Amino acid sequence: MNKSSKFSPEVRERAVRMVQEHRGEYPSLWAAIESIAPKIGCVPQTLHDWVKREEIDGGQRDGPTSSERERLKQLERENKELRRANDILKAASAFFAQAELDRRLKS
Repeated sequence: MNKSSKFSPEVRERAVRMVQEHRGEYPSLWAAIESIAPKIGCVPQTLHDWVKREEIDGGQRDGPTSSERERLKQLERENKELRRANDILKAASAFFAQAELDRRLKS
């Protein structure tokens, strides 16, 4: 579970939409976020993270999108699993190679 699972996707979407709709009424984005966050029941930094994520996913800000980040996590997990399998295979290969040498020496 991620940190923001306390809030449903609907609440997050609504909060981000509120920031976007009322952004012009405040001197800065942060001021809008500080005003709206208590109404949602979260801290301003959390709401700011949601806004940034929405802007990245919408192409308004540079950075990896949510789908790209998820794909990267998946590839990292797969890479870790493959490295572990390779280590096991190397150890097994070394074990059987040593066993074969021992067998030849005894013959």
